[in-house]
Amino acid sequence: MPSQTPPLAEAFRLFDAANSADPNLEPNETGELVPKEVLYAQRMSACLARVAPDAPEAVQLAARCQHIRRWSIPRQDFPMTRPGYHQWRNTLKKYHAELAGQLLAQAGYAPELITRVQELVQKLRLKDDPEVQLLEDVICLVFLEYYFLPFAAQHPEEKVLEIVQKTWPKMTARGHALALQLPFSPEARALVEKALA
Repeated sequence: MPSQTPPLAEAFRLFDAANSADPNLEPNETGELVPKEVLYAQRMSACLARVAPDAPEAVQLAARCQHIRRWSIPRQDFPMTRPGYHQWRNTLKKYHAELAGQLLAQAGYAPELITRVQELVQKLRLKDDPEVQLLEDVICLVFLEYYFLPFAAQHPEEKVLEIVQKTWPKMTARGHALALQLPFSPEARALVEKALA
């Protein structure tokens, strides 16, 4: 992990404290049940540190608060349609950005950096901003490594293949190379290869 400045360590503490109220628990790598969004945030930080150890502080912060208190706005509160899904996602992005901004101010960050983190969290200018693109690569890598197989178990194969096909174009060439090096199970690797064939 890169060394943390005092405000970065404090922001991570505040983000993790906010996420620790998540009522949804998931087993971590040692089998211990932990709040789902704490685990997700820590996986995001670990992945970013692995693929971009010199990532700017704003990207480190955005990775850690990407899903902050995500459970507060449930999917079922929106129409179960494609427009409803996009409405939910856009509402979440704004919510994550606003909450992150409040916690970053508590941690002592200047308004300019807070605004930058909020831009990253909302993935503004995805294809034109290398830092947003780096964050997107990390989001996709974390999904593929930890959440793809559980997702695949709950959905028909056609939908699973479609998700991989939609995820792939969001990533850079380096992101693709890193994704293909992930420790997939044979089942997961077969699905990815089928989707990309």
